[in-house]
Amino acid sequence: MFSASILLQILACAIYNNWWPMLSALMYVLVPMPCLFFGGGSTQFLTSRDGGGWIDAAKFMTGASAVGSLAIPIILRHAHMIQTGAMLIEFTSFFIFVCTVMCFHRASLEDDW
Repeated sequence: MFSASILLQILACAIYNNWWPMLSALMYVLVPMPCLFFGGGSTQFLTSRDGGGWIDAAKFMTGASAVGSLAIPIILRHAHMIQTGAMLIEFTSFFIFVCTVMCFHRASLEDDW
């Protein structure tokens, strides 16, 4: 699923011969970083109610980078730097990426794996 998301990301750029939509791929790199640095590589801290300075910062940075993944194509479309089709392909890519993360999170919660 992650490969399909990246493929759509590249297709959004290649079909319209405009590589500005690749800016949102930067956010795909930034989304898992708070989990790696502050959560010990686990996604379980995102759903916990436990607080603390670093955990709250990690939750905020995860949310901000997820919102940035949606905001970048919208801003680029508003500035007429990309076409509507590229923006819609970017949204589809983001949806597949979110589904991949949700599947990974669900699989990491179960001990049977």
